[in-house]
Amino acid sequence: MVRSLRAELGHDQGTVHRVATQLGYGVESVRLWVSQADIDDGKALGTTTADARRIADLEQENRELRRANEILKWAATFSGRSSTASRAGSGVHRRQPRRGGGR
Repeated sequence: MVRSLRAELGHDQGTVHRVATQLGYGVESVRLWVSQADIDDGKALGTTTADARRIADLEQENRELRRANEILKWAATFSGRSSTASRAGSGVHRRQPRRGGGR
């Protein structure tokens, strides 16, 4: 509506206020919506709504991965050693081959 009114009047002055009053919304809210619509349509510089959503999703994923890494670090520290690590004196004894020509 703001864009249509601007095109009809040929100027920007008062268009946001007029539309906001007609719709019953705050002037600042409508101004921000128009500004974001201009960004989304490539008419102004800024972060698009889709990019902002993607950034938020990536930040959430990053937080979850950091938390998982902290849990894994804690678990590794708590267990004391890796289950695949070589353990001296682990209780497994292997028979040593006989040396020499004895019996």
